[in-house]
Formats: sequence, structure tokens, C-alpha cells
Amino acid sequence: MNIFEYHLKEIHNLILIKKDFLKLDKIENLGKINLEVPPEQFNFDLSCNIAMVLGTSNKLAPKKLAEKIRELFLDQIKNFSNVEIAGPGFLNIKLSKSALIENINSILKNNENYGSNKTNDTYNIEFVSANPTGPMHVGHCRGAIYGDVLGNLLTFNGNKVIKEYYINDYGSQIKNFVESVYFRILEIKFKKPFPKKNNLYPGLYIKDIAVKILNENKSLNFEDFEKNFEYLKNKSLEASMQLIKKDLKLLGINHDNFFSESEIVNKDLVNKTVEVLKKKKYVEKGYLQPPKGEKDDNWKKVERLIFKSTLFGDDTDRALQKNDGSWTYFANDIAYHMDKVNRGYQNLVNVLGADHTGYIKRITAAVSAISEKKIKLNCKVCQLVKLFKDGKPFKMSKRAGDFISAQELLNEVDKDSIRFIMLNRSNDVEIDFDFDKVKEKTKDNPIFYVQYAYARINSLLRTLNTSFVEKIELDEIDFNLNEMEEKIIRKVFEWPKIIESATKKFDLHKIPFYLYELSTLFHAYWSRGNEDKRYKFIENEQIKRKEILAIINLVAIVIKNGMGILDVSLPKKM
Repeated sequence: MNIFEYHLKEIHNLILIKKDFLKLDKIENLGKINLEVPPEQFNFDLSCNIAMVLGTSNKLAPKKLAEKIRELFLDQIKNFSNVEIAGPGFLNIKLSKSALIENINSILKNNENYGSNKTNDTYNIEFVSANPTGPMHVGHCRGAIYGDVLGNLLTFNGNKVIKEYYINDYGSQIKNFVESVYFRILEIKFKKPFPKKNNLYPGLYIKDIAVKILNENKSLNFEDFEKNFEYLKNKSLEASMQLIKKDLKLLGINHDNFFSESEIVNKDLVNKTVEVLKKKKYVEKGYLQPPKGEKDDNWKKVERLIFKSTLFGDDTDRALQKNDGSWTYFANDIAYHMDKVNRGYQNLVNVLGADHTGYIKRITAAVSAISEKKIKLNCKVCQLVKLFKDGKPFKMSKRAGDFISAQELLNEVDKDSIRFIMLNRSNDVEIDFDFDKVKEKTKDNPIFYVQYAYARINSLLRTLNTSFVEKIELDEIDFNLNEMEEKIIRKVFEWPKIIESATKKFDLHKIPFYLYELSTLFHAYWSRGNEDKRYKFIENEQIKRKEILAIINLVAIVIKNGMGILDVSLPKKM
């Protein structure tokens, strides 16, 4: 049960029933009324802003109106045992014992689904989409984990999700990559030195790909690059994608679909897409102005096909053709998104790297044009990751070339730590990833502290020789919570609101942050028992009170569901 959602409906219904008592001038004002978690110092379960929202329509100061509403709440809503006015007119609400018990047993019964905001939409989430020119680097890791966990969160909420990887296997960067492999083959087979050209890939992993190709076809004549280009391209891309998929698997990531850019070219999808947009009058021949900062002398005025993206909120219209008449990368990308729209997804999500921020407006405009504004594309940018070890920036290796590979990261810390820490801050801010802190077994290491809370709960259950339960017979008369237990219960009740908030704006960092806060409360409760026997969980190898058993189970349920979304393991012993 989501107590915030449940009791907000009660309040909304009460307002509609008591129209003579509470005036509602606009029905949309109902949506402005909300229930939140009150500040800890007030020691209440819920806080409502109703008096501030309805003050004007009732011609009363919020505080005066709050006095009327307080009496109405206590008289009409049986689950509210106490209501007090705070600040300018907030109503702080304490739930009755029966309401607390009902919600506790509801969570225990629906444990695997607790927190889920059930919806039934379809999503295509495209993430990673690294150029298939070598292994993944650290920057890819953050976007990879973000996209994967977003998919898990949306699936947890009952949606159908396809996790997709777009393979950029067409264009000049692929030719440079294949050429790099070719020169490594010449280096190995004919002792020719690897040339020092700016557009080549210098990493030693290119040599590994070259060795693999040579071993598979020793008789091939590699002296003619153009003649062997298609063969080398296929084999090089195959080897590179194997490296990427291996890294993804080690990070716990599996895509449902891999879509190739070459498929767009081979199926002539760009021409088909452009024809559709022409009929809608969103594409026409014309001339673009020089890009900002570029001198007119350097700008070649060429008539070309232009997408009128300014009709859909972009800053400028966009070229679909280069000077030589060939399609731009953007044209291919529009065709790819047309294909996604045609596949029938209700929602499209692109997870992008830090260097793609400027690309968002044009591709969002393209999806609006293609779908006639029926499908929304949500683009999320993951900022850079800075690695530190022994207090110093972590250096790249020669094997990767000019970047730090995902494999190097995995050699330093485990998959669970990487997944948790990469999500521990908002995707739109940079992360400082400190190897030493991630390995600490202290409160300062959030993943350790969450896993340790779950392990401690399991140790308690082993001591009691019991397992997790689906119902606890709590008696209203004897039901009492100490201040530590109240804090934990309220935090547990907040979980559906965290899921709702994280889902609304794809703010995934809210989940690990919340799990750390909940675990911190549990550890504090545990420690209090070591200091004061009144707070001990167990006495004579028996649980002291049923309320304690309920709290142990509730905390375990939320941690298990949260870490399940993050796809981070939960050891039962540590």
C-alpha cells in the first residue's frame, strides 16, 4: 500500500463531498494538494498542504482554514488519530494504530511488489551505443548502468521494456578502425611499423583483433586493403562487439536488441523517412546560415535538404545532406527513430554521453515530427566519471589507448560496487569514483552499509531459527513503537513515494540514496540495543516484541526490492 496515495484519495473525496464546507473554485486545484513526509522534528507520519491550496477560494488565511480542516479530518477520516497545525498552515497527521498495522501487513503480504506504481506502458530504452571500435570505457559504464537500471525500474512498475543498443557500424570512423586493424596485421605478418596517423586507433587491443583475424584465415592475401575491406570490416566489428558485450555482461547488463546503422543504409530507410517528412512539409530544399562563430568566408552555401526542426522547438533548422549530397549522421539517426516509432513503442528514451547535450533538441524535434507529437523522446545525459586511487587520478593503460577501459575498472572493484556508486549521484553531475572508499567496510561506503544491513537482518533470523514472514499478528492494544521504530516505519512507508519520484523524472540516484538512509536508521537502531538493553532485539533467544519482527521484515523487503532494481547482490553473511 502507498499510504500517501491512499490517504490523498481520501482527502480528495472528502473535499468533493463537503463542497458546502470547503469551497473548491477550480477542480485542477485538487491536483495541487499533496501529502509529503513531514520534517523529522514534528514526529508525524504525513503532512498536507490543503489549507494553503484552498485558502483563497475559501477566503480564509491558510492557518484559519487549517483549523477548520483539522476538525474535519479528525471527524471524517478514521485512520487519522491526531492532526496538528504547523508553520503557515500545514497539517501534520499521525496515523492510528489500526492504520499502521493494516499497512504493515499489506507490505508483508505484497512484499515483492511493494513500492511498485503499476502502469502498463511500452518503452524502448537505447543506451551505451558505443562506437564498435574497441572495448567500453569508463564513460560508457555510467550510461550503461543508468539505462539498465532505468529499464529495471520501469519493469518493476509493470511496463514492457526493450533495452536496445544502436551499433554505429557505418561511416568514416569505421573505415579508420578497420584500417587500424589492417596496419596491425601488416605489422604482425610483414613487420611493417604501425603508422603514426591521427585518425588511427593506437590501443593494443587492435593488435589482439588483428591476431584473431590472422589465426582464423592465415591464407588470405592481406596486401590489398580495398580488396579485403568488407571481410576485415565484418571480422573487426564482430571482434569489437564481442569485447563490448563481454564488458556489458561483466557489469550485469544484457540488451534485448542490437540495431545496426548499416541496416538503415541497406534498407534505404533514410530515403523512406525523408519522403514521409516531405509529405508532411517538414523537409524542404534550402540554404542554411553559417554556424555561429564560423566566418562567412569559410562557409560554403550549398542547396540541400533541410529538416525544419525549429517547428518543434529546436534553435535552428538542420541539414540532412552534406556538401557532397550524401546523408548526414543526423539523417541516419532520424531514420533509426522512425523505425522505433513504427515498432509501436509508447515511450522512447535515449541515454547519452556528456558530449551529446547539444544533440538533444534536434533529435527530440525529429521524433515529434515523425510521430506528429504523439510520441515523446526523453533524452538523459550522463556526465563524466573521474577515477581516483590512493588519492590521485587513476591513469589510463596502453592497452586501451587514450581511455580507461571498463575492464580496468572491473579489475579494481566488483560489479556491485560499480553499479551502486555510478547511480549514487544524479546523472547530470560528475562523479568522483574513489577506489579506496568503495573498498572500505565502513558507514562511508554506502553499498557496504546497505548490504551489511541486509546481512545483519539475516543473522537475526538465523538466531531466531525463522525466516521472512507474510503476516504478523499485531494487537492494537499492545502495539507500541519507540522513537527509533517510528523513524524506521516512516522511512519504510516512504518507499513507494521514492519509486514514484524516481520514475517521474528518471532520477535514479534517489533509490541508492534512500536505501542508504534506511540502512543507516536500521544500524542506529541495532547499535542502540548494544548501548541500552531496552532496545535489544532478542532476549533469551526470543524476539522481544512482535513490532521488532515486523520492522526486521519490512526493512529487508525494501532493501531487497531496491537492490533488485539496481541489480546489486545481497549477501546473507558478511
